[in-house]
Amino acid sequence: MSDTKPTDNPLLDPPTRIPFDRIEAAHVEPAIDTLLARARAAVRSIADAQGARTYADTLGALDDATERLEVAMGIVDHLESLSGDPALRAAYNAAQPKVSAFYAELPLDDGLWRAVQAFAATDEAKALDPTRARFLQKTVDDFRRHGADLPPAQKARVKAIDVELSEVTTRFAQNVVDEIDNWQLIIDDEARLAGLPPSAVEAARASAEAAGVDGWRFTLHAPSMMPVLQHLEDASIREAVYRAYNTRATGGERDNRPLIARILTLRAEKAKLLGYAHIGDLLLERRMAKDAATARRFVAELETHTRPFFEAEHADLEAFRRQLEGDDAPPIAAWDLGFYAEKLRRARFDFDEEALRPYFAAEKVLDGMFALVNRLYGVDVHPITDWPTWHDDVRVYAVDDADGTRIGVFYADLFPRAGKRGGAWMRPLITTLPSEGPQVGVMCANVTPPLGDKPALMTHREVETFFHEFGHLLHHLLTRVEVRGLAGTNVAWDFVELPSQIMENWCWEKASLDLFARHWQTGETIPDALFDRLLRTRTYRAAAQQMRQLGFATADLALHCDYDADRDGDVLPWARTIMQRFSPVPLPDDYGMIAGFTHLFANPVGYAAGYYSYKWAEVLDADAFTRFRDEGLFSREVGMAFRQHILERGDSRDPAELYAAFMGRGPDQAALLERAGLTG
Repeated sequence: MSDTKPTDNPLLDPPTRIPFDRIEAAHVEPAIDTLLARARAAVRSIADAQGARTYADTLGALDDATERLEVAMGIVDHLESLSGDPALRAAYNAAQPKVSAFYAELPLDDGLWRAVQAFAATDEAKALDPTRARFLQKTVDDFRRHGADLPPAQKARVKAIDVELSEVTTRFAQNVVDEIDNWQLIIDDEARLAGLPPSAVEAARASAEAAGVDGWRFTLHAPSMMPVLQHLEDASIREAVYRAYNTRATGGERDNRPLIARILTLRAEKAKLLGYAHIGDLLLERRMAKDAATARRFVAELETHTRPFFEAEHADLEAFRRQLEGDDAPPIAAWDLGFYAEKLRRARFDFDEEALRPYFAAEKVLDGMFALVNRLYGVDVHPITDWPTWHDDVRVYAVDDADGTRIGVFYADLFPRAGKRGGAWMRPLITTLPSEGPQVGVMCANVTPPLGDKPALMTHREVETFFHEFGHLLHHLLTRVEVRGLAGTNVAWDFVELPSQIMENWCWEKASLDLFARHWQTGETIPDALFDRLLRTRTYRAAAQQMRQLGFATADLALHCDYDADRDGDVLPWARTIMQRFSPVPLPDDYGMIAGFTHLFANPVGYAAGYYSYKWAEVLDADAFTRFRDEGLFSREVGMAFRQHILERGDSRDPAELYAAFMGRGPDQAALLERAGLTG
């Protein structure tokens, strides 16, 4: 414990302008302990209140009771995923089980459950406006779905499961981060870098210098790894990088296999205690799919439609390799796929992805996104410099509405560093009611950092990722919901990707790219001929990309609906057998991708039984974008309709209703298949 006085603790009651420059590991446990005590007292006062029940003293009070705790723990969770500080990790690991135990207790509290039921029976409850009525119904459902009606012994077991899940999934996530940070490949012979783009060679050299080693250093962070797998001629290096990435956390002290088995066992036990056949049905009941059978049917139908295109694509790629290397060329291996696919793309479309990188300076990409959302949604995004951050690389931006009202502030943390989680993500930091001030969120990525006098230059795929995460941010920052628990991104997980994925569409429109895609040296826009070549590649190997996602979704649903550790044994070969069906080449015997699959196992819930959501939401985004395509790419009218019906509404209505309000009908899968070139 720290000697820090409670009044000096920046985590206790952090203002909207979060004092990141003052937060230390020593603050975590004292703050969380204090906030837990406050939250428990608030919950107790709700349960013990006498007299007629009202919305304000029941649901409103419950929504408020945990807010400060959620904010503080969210900040700690955020910092722990970025810093690699052992002291902060230890403090987080000590606090997390206590917080998980508290949340697990809420629906199992008999007094609180009686209070909610008592209010639900009042005349006021029957006359609530639609948003508060939805909040009441979801609260009642959540209590029941988390065990409120179970006998005491089973309630205690559900609570214990939730606490253990928080501990085990945290260890899983930390193991993945540590595995990435503890792997490197040093090449000391420049000749072995043949084929690698100059930008990747420069980055590897800079990485080696920063690490204090000679030569060229490669890591498992995407900006370092992906150019190797796509461009490097030396197959042995490609294989080493591929195997390292796909065997992360499969052995030694950071072996995630027993953690996966335990997570799946705990989730299955919890589902059965609550009366569900498996965790898939428990988790999906509150999503658009409603149950695992519907999700599996959706995935299977897409697989059936995609498979002929998928098989034809791979036959084409194998033929291309034989054309290059002769009829006796060996079959393509897993670490060869990206390499030969990139060669074929260059040959067929005269397109080199690296040719676009000079046009995508990170700062300009951000400026372009801000210009786009100004046109569509009438908001102004601009940098501010008086907010403290957790690292010198982090910048802060304000989002103002057309009338000048400050509606949001967000942080952008864009470059990789030791201790920082890989990939890209967005998270809310503070969720407020519309009358209470700006929403606060963060967007994180791991793109190639600036090198020498060059700005941070991105690939087109990284640009899509920026737009994707910014779409999530807009969903959070533009919310206008009067109930915190239904605001922003607190929506069904198969709906939450619509605001993010629809943003990616503007990355494929020349008029949109011209807002920001300027050569960093000459200022010229992307030449029409180069853009046309990019556009022709949009559907290149679309079936392979789709099958990869469907493979992850199928394995996810099978793990959460079918897998039994005692019956099925080692989870890695079990999952590998399923995923093999979706791979165009044999997967290596040591393939253990799921041991690093943080979407599924780095959170007590996360995307568990929900990875299909990406494809589900792709159907929504492809279809919804047709309104912009048909009525105006920068149409303020369509943009405001999307803002008002989707971005501002959170979970205040059923997502199917929100979608129909924007489109005037339900979703049509045809737009996705047409966009991917998977028709005919």
